[in-house]
Amino acid sequence: MDPKLLEIVTREVVRQLDLQSSSGSFSGSTEPAQGCSAQGCSAQGCSAQGCSAQGCSAQGCSTTVACSTTPDLGAFKIGISNRHLHLSRDHMDTLFGPGSRLTVLKELIQPGQFAAVETVTAVGPKGCLKGLRVVGPLRDQTQIEIAQTDAIGLGIQAPIRVSGDLAGSAPCVLVGPRGSVLLDEGVIVAKRHVHLEPDRALRLGLKDRAQVKVAFDGDRGGLLDQFVVRIGSGHFSEIHLDTDEANALGVRNLQEVRILK
Repeated sequence: MDPKLLEIVTREVVRQLDLQSSSGSFSGSTEPAQGCSAQGCSAQGCSAQGCSAQGCSAQGCSTTVACSTTPDLGAFKIGISNRHLHLSRDHMDTLFGPGSRLTVLKELIQPGQFAAVETVTAVGPKGCLKGLRVVGPLRDQTQIEIAQTDAIGLGIQAPIRVSGDLAGSAPCVLVGPRGSVLLDEGVIVAKRHVHLEPDRALRLGLKDRAQVKVAFDGDRGGLLDQFVVRIGSGHFSEIHLDTDEANALGVRNLQEVRILK
């Protein structure tokens, strides 16, 4: 890492944050996309309030959603994933102070995961994402999950990846209340996926890393494929897609949709 580059970027971010405090505006910020609740929760499965939809009902199947010819694996609820990050212990210490701990803001649907009170600012060549929420617990490697719209705002090329596949992913600078971190890699657009418990996956005949299609009902409904199946004892049945995908399809958090094999 070039210490001078980190110092220049950090100084500029702090300057812009100071300008925001005094003027109420922040030229490099990007507003959160729609998809979560009005309370602004910024992680998977964030809202306890959600619209219940019919999914692929007998009344509403369009010709583009081939329900009659594709095996239907049942209804699942959607968790719309707003931009967020997972921190390593080292980066937590740098950003929030040595020995600091995450403060639980809200438990998430996936067992053991929670949205934390702590937030950071992500900085790219073209802009910033302020208020990027940390999702706990801490991980071995820092990972930032954003939508493609966010990547464009930052001016970075974030690849579409399964969580944990970070080799060669996009760089950025993270700025916290106690320090800054310059990441060589770690920013991804999370590949849409389905969480499944092992017993339910067995009943449905699905294996880990298999891919399925999901049918979305409604005025902007359609069929999306390439949902990666993630199976494990620490998983709870839920479909995850990002805010760009959710907004394009007009779906809401906790809406029920159908998985097609």
